[in-house]
Order: sequence, then C-alpha cells, then structure tokens
Amino acid sequence: RALLWLGPVYLAGYLGLSGSWVLLALALWLCWGLNRRGKRDRLAAAFALLEDEREAVCRGLAARHLPAWVHFPDVERVEWLNKVLVQAWPYFGTIMEKTFKEVLEPKIRAKSVHLKTCTFTKIHFGEKCPRINGIKAYTKEIDRRQVTLDLQICYIGDCEIHMDISKFNLGVKGVQLYGTLRVILEPLLTDAPFVGAVTLFFMQKPHLEINWAGMSNLLDVPGINVMSDSLIQDFIAARLVLPNRITVPLKKNMNIAHLRFPVPQGVLRVHLLEAENLVQKDNFLGAIRGKSDPYALLRVGTVQYRSKTVSRDLNPIWNETFEFVVHEVPGQDLEVDLYDEDPDKDDFMGSLLIGLVDVMNDRTVDEWFPLSKTTSGHLHLKLEWLSLVNNQEKLHEDKKGLSTAILIVYLDSAFNLPKNHFEYSNGECGAKKIKNNKYLKKMEREPSSFVLLTVGNKTQKSKTCNFSKDPTWGQAFTFFVHSAHSQSLHIEIKDKERDSALGTSVVCLSHLLKDPNMTLDQRFQLDHSSSDSFIKMKLVLRALNVEEPDPQGVKAGVNASKLGPVLVTEKAGNQQKFSSPPQVSKVPPMSKDSAALESLPKKESGEDLNNKNSSEAPVPSETVSGLDEAEGKQNLEHGPPTVLPGGAVAVPTLPVLQEMRVAPSVTSLGSLPSSCFELSSSNLDIHNGTEMPLGEIQLTVRYASIRQSLVVLVNGCRNLVPSSNRGVDPYVRIYLLPDRRWTSRKKTSVKKKTLNPQYDEKFEFFESLENVKKRTLDIAVKNSRPFISQERKELGKVRIDLSQEDLIKGFAQW
Repeated sequence: RALLWLGPVYLAGYLGLSGSWVLLALALWLCWGLNRRGKRDRLAAAFALLEDEREAVCRGLAARHLPAWVHFPDVERVEWLNKVLVQAWPYFGTIMEKTFKEVLEPKIRAKSVHLKTCTFTKIHFGEKCPRINGIKAYTKEIDRRQVTLDLQICYIGDCEIHMDISKFNLGVKGVQLYGTLRVILEPLLTDAPFVGAVTLFFMQKPHLEINWAGMSNLLDVPGINVMSDSLIQDFIAARLVLPNRITVPLKKNMNIAHLRFPVPQGVLRVHLLEAENLVQKDNFLGAIRGKSDPYALLRVGTVQYRSKTVSRDLNPIWNETFEFVVHEVPGQDLEVDLYDEDPDKDDFMGSLLIGLVDVMNDRTVDEWFPLSKTTSGHLHLKLEWLSLVNNQEKLHEDKKGLSTAILIVYLDSAFNLPKNHFEYSNGECGAKKIKNNKYLKKMEREPSSFVLLTVGNKTQKSKTCNFSKDPTWGQAFTFFVHSAHSQSLHIEIKDKERDSALGTSVVCLSHLLKDPNMTLDQRFQLDHSSSDSFIKMKLVLRALNVEEPDPQGVKAGVNASKLGPVLVTEKAGNQQKFSSPPQVSKVPPMSKDSAALESLPKKESGEDLNNKNSSEAPVPSETVSGLDEAEGKQNLEHGPPTVLPGGAVAVPTLPVLQEMRVAPSVTSLGSLPSSCFELSSSNLDIHNGTEMPLGEIQLTVRYASIRQSLVVLVNGCRNLVPSSNRGVDPYVRIYLLPDRRWTSRKKTSVKKKTLNPQYDEKFEFFESLENVKKRTLDIAVKNSRPFISQERKELGKVRIDLSQEDLIKGFAQW
C-alpha cells in the first residue's frame, strides 16, 4: 500500500512535472477526504437524532436538526404517524425495488445508446424511514372546501442503490433530505372518497445531501460537489417546488386543471429604497477599514432578483422596484440578503425575513427594518400588495412604467406537429431530397419539442416532450404586462435535437379584452407548420389593483414619523387645566429605535413632578411617533409640553398616555400588524433584593412576531447610587434566564462618570414566543471598575417575569 501511495509521486518525477502538481493533487485529495468525513459525521449525527430524539434535543444539536415542534407551538407532534411509517416502510421498499427494476431501468436504457447496459445491481432502501417532525394545519386562512397541511419532512436514509453502466459502478449510500412539504386536500366532497384530489409541493427548495458510492465518489470532489448538488436540487425544484405541483385525482372524472394551476393570490411589489449604518466589510492589511460595496438579493420562493451595486457607501441608495408573483399565503415570505461585492467572495452584511400575511392584510408597508445576523444596519423598504381583479377599467397605463396586469399561460398540449422543418413550408408539403441516409433516418424520428413563450423582453421555456407529434406539457407560466392593449404573446415550438422551429403563433392580448372574463381557452393555429397543427392553451389576464389602504393602517417609516405635541395636565381637585410654559426646550433627535418603540415613565402625580428637580426627571429620549393627525391638531391647540424649572420637560401622566395612540410603526421590529405597541402600567414583579433605593432603569420590552425575537430596548438609568467618591462608569448587562452563557449575554456601552446615563440601545433574543413566556429577564447595572479594584461592581439588579406580561403589546416603564 505504501508503494501504491508513492506511485503518483514517482510518476510525477518520471514525467518531469513540477512539485506543485503533487501538492495540488494532495490538496484535492485532502479536501475530498475532509468533505467525505464531514458527510459521514453529519449522517451519524442525524442517525443519533433519529434513534433517540429526546436525548439529542437535550444535547443541543444544530438548529436545523431539531424538530419543528421545538420552535413553533402551533406545529403538532405526530408520533402515531411516524409509527405507521415505520411499520409500512419494508413494504414500501419492496414496491420501490420492483418499480426500479421494471419501470425505471427500461426508461433509462431507452434514453440513449450509451445507457443500454444500465443495470441496477443492488436496491435496498434500508431500515431508516422518513420522519414527520411536525404538522401545521391551516383552518382560518383558507377556503372551507379544502384542508391545507404543512409537513416538516426529515429523511435520513441508509439506503443503498448501485447501478452498473458499461462496467462502471455508480451508486448512492445514504441520503439526507429536509424540507416543508405542503399537502392540499381539495375539494372536500359529500360522498366517498370525500376528497377530490391531493396536491403536493415543497414551499422552498429542500436541503438535499447525498453520500455517493462507487465511481460517483468523484462527485464529492471540491468544485464538482457544489455543481452536482445544485443540479439535483434544480431537477427537484422543476417538478416539486412552488409554483410546480403534483396533483393526484382521487375521484374519477375529476377535472384537476384548476387545482394544478390555480390563479396566484397576488403580486408583491417591493421598492428597495435605501439602507444605512451597514457593517464595514472591506479592510486593508487586516487593520485599516474601508467602505463596502453593498448590493441586495431579494427572493420569494424560487424567484430571485439582484439589485445594482453601490460602490464605497455604507448608506447606499438604490431606488429600485421588483415584482414577485405570490402563489401561497400563508407559506411564502420575502427574504432579503445584503452582500458586499468583492473580487473573490462576497461578504455577508445582514438579512431580513418578512411574512407576506401581514403585507397582504395591510396592503402597504413603508418601513425601516433592522437587519438580523449582523451588528448594525437598517433597510428601508416600501411593500405594496397588488390583488388580481377581473376588471378592465383597472388596465390603465402606468406612467412610471410599472406592470399593470399579469398574464397567466396554461400550456396544455399540441397536435400534429411536423417531424421536421423540411416537412412543411408555409402550410404546404414540400418534398426535400436528402442524400445522407443516416441523416434521413434521424429526420424521420418523432420530434422532441419544447415551447418558447415571450411577452415583451421576457422569454420562458417549457420542458421537453421526447419523440411525440402530440406532446403534452401541462405547465403554467406567468408574465408581467405593462400595456395589455398593445403587447402580444409569441409562441414558438422548437425541436430539441435539430433546434429547428416546428411552428409559431402570435396572440394579441387585446383579444382577451373582448371576453368579459379576460380569458381564452382554445386551440390556436400554428403558422409555418402543417394546416392541421394546433397548440392548446388557456390564457388568463388579470389587472393589478392597488387598493387604497387605511390612512391609520399604513406603516410609516422613521423618516415619516414626526414629533407630536405632548399634552400635559395638572390636577387641581376634580378639574384639569392645560399649562402653557414660558419657553420650550429642545427635543432630542430621534434615533432609529425611538421611531419604532416608545419609552415613557410610569404614572406619576403632578405633585411628584413639581417636587422633583431637573436631575431627577431627565428628558425621555424616545417620544411618541406617528400620532393621529386629528389628535395632533387637538393637542396642538392646547399648547406645547410643559417645561419645569431647570429646563426639564414634564412627563405625561397616565391618563394622558391612555389618550395617546401610537401609530403601528412597529414593523421595524418585525412584529405583526395586529400587535400595535401600547403603553400600559404593567404589574411587573420587580425586586432589587434590598430596601434601599438604588435608582431606576427605563426599559421597553416587546415580542416581534415576524422576526421571532424578544426585543429589549435599554433607554437609560437615573438616580444611581455611586460606589465610590471618584464616580461610576455604568453599563447594563442582560441575561434571558435560565441561560447564563457568556455568548448569550447582552451588554450596553459604558457611560463615563454619570449617575443618569442614556443608552438607547436595542437587543434581541431569537426565541419562540412559547419559549420566551417561560423565561425571566435578568438585568443588572454594573460599574466598569479598574482592574484589581475594591469598588462595588454591581450597582443594582432587576428581574422581570415574562410569563405575566402581554409581550405582543409590550410595555415601557421605569
């Protein structure tokens, strides 16, 4: 064996090759081995999870290995279904072995002359069967005549499939598959089998990892493995990932065309406006930091767009618009990733995930969103939900060049296609003399045809139907239409092997406007083909309708948030009077977090306000954003905020806070629109462990549903007790108990020599709401003391039991 290992080295020296070739081959071999070992380790970890799920969860495996019911409380465990699968798996394996031998093997041999020796030598599906890690059922968001289920599929298989082709052994030894499979049962019937058809598709591209065997081990070589995995995932996506579906009828004579190709639920128009405070990724010599070249990737399902690159700017302005066809809500989300463009590898700068259910309900969202998976950065997006309506009056010309309609093409089949482009010429048979008999035999084959559909400057290609004069494609395509009165749909049928046109057709979209439903379902005559050659299609035109949102329901961004007047009352007996100050103090500028969250103190009486000095009543740095216009005008008539002696602004009392309404601009924290942040006097269980007052800390706490995170905003502290005569340098430390790990600790910046520090810093804990409800927030104010100092480090502590709070509404208080 040692001599065999030294063989390549001797061969390189014998051929006079450079030593760098040996090093390159060694590096490739090491990378290949490392990749193989990594796959085996991941497969072993997945098997461990499969054997004892509870023990694996306790050990804390990677997040993607954990079952869905751990993270999401609305996902149900279905252990009974997994037990049924375990019992039925051996019988399923027997059926699949028979299918591979009797159905798949002949089809592979018929594909090509080189595959005629294809033989399956070993087919074993193993002992490990697929698992359902959780099922989520939708009831309120869907039609009553259907049942929609989301299945969290996890398959960690020890299957072995080996195949011989011309004495080459190829095979698979182990497969991992993770994904969300949506199952739709519709329509529900009043007679057996009670369900008309079953529709299956993946919401996103499933994660697939294959452990190759035999000669196919070469697919694990670095560079080749990425390409091979992506090809297999694209093959699956072309058949099983939304908008592609598999529909199986369960009742005879069931028309499943409208189930396989339903009309999309709407169109999402994304205005990518700008970003700010992005992370610097470019650096020189590891020390000198420069500016980045950011660009954005926007994705809904399998459709992805890339924005332009803004050079050397951490506050880029794009002002670009993208449009996405949305097929399933709930289910599809908008994903935005920011990258720094580099010559070698682009650096990740943050991401954003927005649920489209909220956008569909609110119609228009204009908001600054904080980026996740990064230290800083906000992204300004304007999202518009466009519904599809059957109304020709909505088909007006858009002055900005945006789409006004959507064309849905259901490509069914074709009839009597010519064998080749020589067979027919302008509909008349024309004899052609071909001398080459081999070429003549090839020309006599049935055509392998595909279709190119073009609207404007966008062309889409159908799948290829091999060796058929009457091909059936059964696919759906969508096109954005700018002017339905002038644009046309161009159809061209081509032969794959000879790349020749077998027929063309042009359909003016104005013909659809003559029909009341803007629909054409018929056979279209093909030009430049036989006189009896047709193509069958269904064309549906729908106008894009931008519904006017409720002015109070539009989510306003930070720039749109304005400082509203603060109403201050003074109680005198049973009467209230409005006070007008002699002068108005300057309001501090708004920060990004102050526009999204509020931090106002708890209820204080008017006497307490007058008795406190200016140092005990600091100006809140966060003000009410987005007041109603009517309330703003009413408050403005009563006068500006009261200014106490010393320049401090009086804080509103609790009755005044209840009169104020905060605009629902909390989407910047990724929350649900229904969870509008309200100020309330929460009954927090707060203990500092001592009877002596140690000061106060101002906190704003709420749960962001869209981002699945608990948001804690530390505004500031007041009246801290000094630990020494030289003053203190306070900072705030946060734990989400019982997690006391150093990596999960949150910490503010240090404020020098002050007892009333202002922080205005936001922190997020990415946990599910069900999990957060069981936790306790541990917040401590500490002194950044010198090394080996005898000063007291902890200045005060507070603990908040989150199970007693309405975290969706949130709370803000001292």
